[in-house]
Amino acid sequence: MHLLAVQAGTIDDGSQAVDLGQEPGDIVVISAADSELAALARAQDGLPQDAPSLRLANFMQLGHNMSVDHYVEQTARHAGLIVVRLLGGASYWSYGLEQLRLAAHDHGIKLAVLPGDAQPDAELLVHSNLPEAEMRQLWHYLIEGGPDNAGNFLRYCAHILRGDEAPPASLQLLKAGLYWPGVVTPGLEAVRREWQAGATVAAVVFYRSLIEGGYLEPVDALIAELQRAGLNPLPIFVSSLKDEVSAATVVELFQRAPPRVVLNATGFAVSTPGGTNGGGVSGGGAVNPLAAPGRPILQVVFAGSSRQAWVDNPQGLSSRDLAMNVVLPELDGRILTRALSFKSGSERHAATQCSVVTYKAE
Repeated sequence: MHLLAVQAGTIDDGSQAVDLGQEPGDIVVISAADSELAALARAQDGLPQDAPSLRLANFMQLGHNMSVDHYVEQTARHAGLIVVRLLGGASYWSYGLEQLRLAAHDHGIKLAVLPGDAQPDAELLVHSNLPEAEMRQLWHYLIEGGPDNAGNFLRYCAHILRGDEAPPASLQLLKAGLYWPGVVTPGLEAVRREWQAGATVAAVVFYRSLIEGGYLEPVDALIAELQRAGLNPLPIFVSSLKDEVSAATVVELFQRAPPRVVLNATGFAVSTPGGTNGGGVSGGGAVNPLAAPGRPILQVVFAGSSRQAWVDNPQGLSSRDLAMNVVLPELDGRILTRALSFKSGSERHAATQCSVVTYKAE
């Protein structure tokens, strides 16, 4: 079996073996969050020339066991520090974790396996060999997000790797809030100034990571189309609908500016099977901040694949997108609409040898 050379900006589902084509680097970061990879690539550009070299990889391109073997042999085993951000638990990428752990043991590599979200995961600790305090610091830089934390994450990696001065602790950023194109940290009154008098309010809920990575083209396009349709958009970013601060922020804003409809671009579900979904309560008794009687929640999809992959796939969306954006959201009673954007790659980022992916509105 031969390996395919990965195409810039595309993400596959691991059904084919690919070669990421990366030379060895001092630090390797593997993550499923394109926004995180984009932020780290920009942060690397801002570091001094003598900073440790960095390689970035999306582990969705390392789903095939042969892809993992080749990447470990060509790139990862030569690193001094490897950081993995894994969404879904150890079982989601068990072969990759095992090979990295073996490489770390055989070649004296420092290895940190961190949760891909803000929820601790003790199971991932067994794959790591860094002190827990160092892993917690790395994790906090990434879950807080933003340019400053991305830069300090890389500086802290250099501190771990070669004893450079440790940067300040992570800066806490808003987990949720209002957004409006071209306005810095808008309040509700600033958003209302953009509204049409007497028009119906339509909430747009999306992940904070889109702001962190600068992936706002589909959000801006959706806001513009809602305005053209005579609606008043209420754009809200959240870390996760399961995050207490995010959920409370959504509830408060919905009370102050009640929407008649919600367009939700977050994946997964708040619910668990077997519960109800009304009056703000979702399955299993969990509070669903989007839910209210008579207020439809329309699920819009920011696809994790390219437009061409969507066109070529008989089922349209990838298996991962179907799970995150169709199957699980149905537990919350959301109504599926369609894909409003797809991922589109830019040129390969020279310093990290990684293609920085962006979202393009459909």
